[in-house]
Amino acid sequence: MVQAKNADEFIAKARQAIASNPDCGSSHYNLAVALIGQKRYEEAEMSLKAAVHCSPNLAEAYVLLGGLCLNRGDLEGCLKHNKDAIHSRAGFSEGHGNIGFVYLQQGKIEDAIYHLEKAVRWNPRFVQAFSNLANAYLMNGQLDESIEANLKAIELEPNFPVAHNNLAIAYLEKGLHELAAKHCDKARELGYEVAENIVKEIETYRK
Repeated sequence: MVQAKNADEFIAKARQAIASNPDCGSSHYNLAVALIGQKRYEEAEMSLKAAVHCSPNLAEAYVLLGGLCLNRGDLEGCLKHNKDAIHSRAGFSEGHGNIGFVYLQQGKIEDAIYHLEKAVRWNPRFVQAFSNLANAYLMNGQLDESIEANLKAIELEPNFPVAHNNLAIAYLEKGLHELAAKHCDKARELGYEVAENIVKEIETYRK
């Protein structure tokens, strides 16, 4: 790993490493990470493409390429790069998690569930994947599974507001109004903007 006092020095040293060994995928990847940190996205994308050209199994580089696509609203590009990531490394949880997220955005719920279940199977501490999986279950009418996935997310990260919001909705659907109110309050306390219709419905059941 390149040692440096600041980002500019890191970038300079990464470029030196590439100059001395242009076929090292890791050096191109390290440069891209630093460029992303400076919001130099076009340069970062070029470096990431060089990284996967040199090291086709560098799954993290595909994921970052997907992230750059997502940053500019290109869901299909994000999907493609994350598929490349899981093809380059079987069981790469972050790739499956991102694929699941994109499918969720596209309304392809069954496909989202398939990949998000894989993501949490490969990484049982993947909080965001549990939250997205819970959301997918909720959209699919699988209330018990949604509750279980949200509770797992909260077990890993107690102050994860999206999970509390989704629990409020799932418990409301099941008629468990006290639990719905508890998690609605927690989500709002954490700064999450719970949908007004959910808040109003919960208020009608408060004692």
